Amino acid sequence: MSADLLIDPGLVAALRRARHVAVLTGAGVSAESGIPTFRDAQTGLWASFSPEDLASPAGFRRNPRRVWEWYAWRRELVAQAAPNPGHLALAELARYVPQLTLITQNVDGLHQRAGSEAVIELHGNIGRVVCAEEGGVVEQWDESGGELPPRCPRCGAHLRPDVVWFGELLPEAAMAAAWAAARSCDLFLSIGTSGLVEPAASLPRAAMQAGATVAVINLDVTTAARPPLYTLNARSGELLPALLRAAWDDTPP
Repeated sequence: MSADLLIDPGLVAALRRARHVAVLTGAGVSAESGIPTFRDAQTGLWASFSPEDLASPAGFRRNPRRVWEWYAWRRELVAQAAPNPGHLALAELARYVPQLTLITQNVDGLHQRAGSEAVIELHGNIGRVVCAEEGGVVEQWDESGGELPPRCPRCGAHLRPDVVWFGELLPEAAMAAAWAAARSCDLFLSIGTSGLVEPAASLPRAAMQAGATVAVINLDVTTAARPPLYTLNARSGELLPALLRAAWDDTPP
């Protein structure tokens, strides 16, 4: 079925009249660029390790080298990936609506590479490295000694990826901005996320309770229109460009 046929006219109308659109994206969006989800990436050399071994403060304390190498491998996967039509459509959407707030659970930076600005990163960014003790971003480090992880040039502590691990809190400022957007938007798009991981899973509900129209786009739902809730079983890379065409093909930004 064509993605265009999945779009209810009510959702198109809601998008065209929206003054503030908030968007939450999850792993399904990145998967369309060939980036495996966290669980799917636990293959080959990494299959025998638990998520806590690879992505928790305790796992890092037990074996910092293993954690560093796991994230170095994942950074290589991200570097080889490119933004897909879903990422590009969200960047384009900012040209049409007065206000767009883009919130992501992904750590790959593909939204920024697609052209989106001021992205709220709930889980950090795998491309950034921080000091494990001080928390500050480190731009350069010395690996000439062969030690992994490298050491912070300021204090000598290990470096780590700037991502949220199991057992850690989401960044307070990012979460506050996400809640504010959910409660003030006219339209909330939840894309490629299971809706099971809190607190992000509550953002669409908060938006609906505040009076917004909500559209859930992923492959785990059945397409249905029960305004103010729309569910669309589709890939974001197909659905989002079609949604923009349906709303603005005859109206230049």
